[in-house]
Amino acid sequence: MSNGTPLGDFLRARREALKPHDVGLPEYGRRRVPGLRREEVALLAGVSSDYYIRLEQGRESSPSAQVVEAVALALKLDAEAAGHLNRLCLTASQRQRGRGEEQVSHQLSQLMDGWEHTPAFVVGPALDIMAANSLATALHSGFDQFDNLALMVFVDPAGREFYQEWEQAAQSSVAEIRAAYGHDPASARIAEVVAELSARSEEFAALWKTHEVKSKSQEGKRLRHPEVGDLNIKFAAFTVNGAPHQQLVVYQAEPAGPTAAAFETLRALAAAPKQPRAVEPEQPQSAPPVTAPDRPLRHDALRYARPRSSE
Repeated sequence: MSNGTPLGDFLRARREALKPHDVGLPEYGRRRVPGLRREEVALLAGVSSDYYIRLEQGRESSPSAQVVEAVALALKLDAEAAGHLNRLCLTASQRQRGRGEEQVSHQLSQLMDGWEHTPAFVVGPALDIMAANSLATALHSGFDQFDNLALMVFVDPAGREFYQEWEQAAQSSVAEIRAAYGHDPASARIAEVVAELSARSEEFAALWKTHEVKSKSQEGKRLRHPEVGDLNIKFAAFTVNGAPHQQLVVYQAEPAGPTAAAFETLRALAAAPKQPRAVEPEQPQSAPPVTAPDRPLRHDALRYARPRSSE
């Protein structure tokens, strides 16, 4: 993911995102580096230049709480970014051991299945879809696969139609993975998803380098489904007790509004029996070419895989 350390990469990215006038420093002369100089951050944080350089270079991995707070103030980090900085400063022994259950509990699955009028699904740290109810699956039926939210945003062509505010969805998904990465920089699954997305999407790679941090919160989304049209929803995300790496995401519609009616249409479509395909006379066939799917569904991605429609 990087040749540096997680802490050094974060500090460098946030330093380069600031201009001298952002922090009240005069700007004069030609600058060889983007953003602030290391010496300027050190001055603002009240530490020696040599010490701050060691932080960025990974030669000082356990700064005191006072130094971390001073650096966060110098870089004008908000609460989430400052918390991320604190987590990056933890040693391996200080990190919470164990990531909880890797499967969604039976009780939570039953709860979601009982929400017939509300799309709900569970995501993991890398935004893998770990479980979903039938309405959530129907809502995302325009995608090739309902397996990972970030891959759906950046790789699946349906993403740019489904998310009417695509840039916001893109920035949010990257910032959410970055927040999860701060909790577990050694996560093999996060590294795998980031590597795949960076290789397949220049837009993802550029956003990942900004080191923006944002957890899921409650806000609105404007979606467009290929069968029921525009949807205006609110969503909330909840940490799952006993599995802190899992988040339950719930989509809600204004009662008796157009989006609620669209959800009912989707529910009816999902529940409708599939029409059998007409039987055609057998024709001699040559062996079809073997092709690999563009993005195979991972074995650990989704319990409720959307059945493919017959051709």
